[in-house]
Amino acid sequence: MTSIFSAATPTQVQAASIVSTRNAAFDRARTFIIVFVLIHHSVIPYTYYGQFDRQSFLGFDGVVLFVDSSLMAAMFFLSGLFVWPSLQRKGIGHFIRDRWLRLGLPFAVSAVILMPVAYYATDLHLHGGSGFGTFWWKTVTVGPWPSGPVWFIWVLLAFDMLAAVVYRTLPRHVEAIGRRWLTRLKQPTFLFWTLLIASIIVYVPADLYFGVARWFTLGPLAIQANRILLYLLYFFAGVGIGSVRYELGLLTGDGELARRWPVWLMAAVVAYSCIVALVVVKHALIADPSDPPLWWNFVYAVAFACFSAAQTINLLALFLHFDSDGWSILDPLRDSSYGSFLIHYVPLLWLQYGLFLFGIALAPIPQLTAIIKAVIVFVVTLALSWAATAALRRIPGARHVL
Repeated sequence: MTSIFSAATPTQVQAASIVSTRNAAFDRARTFIIVFVLIHHSVIPYTYYGQFDRQSFLGFDGVVLFVDSSLMAAMFFLSGLFVWPSLQRKGIGHFIRDRWLRLGLPFAVSAVILMPVAYYATDLHLHGGSGFGTFWWKTVTVGPWPSGPVWFIWVLLAFDMLAAVVYRTLPRHVEAIGRRWLTRLKQPTFLFWTLLIASIIVYVPADLYFGVARWFTLGPLAIQANRILLYLLYFFAGVGIGSVRYELGLLTGDGELARRWPVWLMAAVVAYSCIVALVVVKHALIADPSDPPLWWNFVYAVAFACFSAAQTINLLALFLHFDSDGWSILDPLRDSSYGSFLIHYVPLLWLQYGLFLFGIALAPIPQLTAIIKAVIVFVVTLALSWAATAALRRIPGARHVL
């Protein structure tokens, strides 16, 4: 199979099947999401609600809306997919130790060191700063103590621990349910509608009750209140499929899901278009966009849940069909993608602060200046994060963490 991303060779495919039962599409999909997270953070200051810069480009609002509305649910699904096989292979004790090493330790380092260093740039921009030592001490003692994008790490760790408890107490029940579902799980339409209906059930009431601005926080531990159950749903959906050998038909390059990729792409496009249309309606037709009526909140929550389901299935279908074997342009980033995710917020916020501080006008049109700045921030951030991760992975034992 060939695509703009990959070109398969029989030797590579055979070697991949011998070395690992993992489909390369999943690693590439995960790397793709991380790259888009970096793009997402790179363009935020240059949107309508940007914090650093008054120069903005409307297209970036669409990028932020796209990433925020779907990719984290897909990331939790992918993360859950390998949990059950890992528990079976390693055992509970080894699995827990591995998760604390791979997730708990990086989160602690990020929360205590990396995030304060990153957010000091924001503090300098907003308040002028009073010295990093003072800022750090206030952050860890008084707060707020933002964890930035690494909130995902501690939430994933908590979900992994919960999965270990389920594996310890109900392994046969989960696998029995999985076996009964195996035939249906080969049908992507069944998976899509199951995810969609479940997403609406767990997300819409939570969104209407908590709203989008409410976060649960405890020190550096934070998660958006209305999305806790949604992320848990997608994680355990991945765990459930992973417990019944997904490679038997559903998530294969020649399976029904991959073959019908145009259907899932259209479903994602329609769902995203509904979200965009609702945003336009809020700003154009509602008197107070900051306080939309209940009907709008309800419809938007439903559209958000639909897009989460559609984009998760679409992402899997596209990578399984176009990028499941051979070589991909995402492969060089694969080994360093996790470390780049952990590190990227430091160079990113300081680059954004530097571009603002020096008042650089890179083009006569503010919108074009915003685009150029975002590109600079993304490219330099990706390069620095990638290089730093590659260097750290050369330290003995670091590969077990990064």
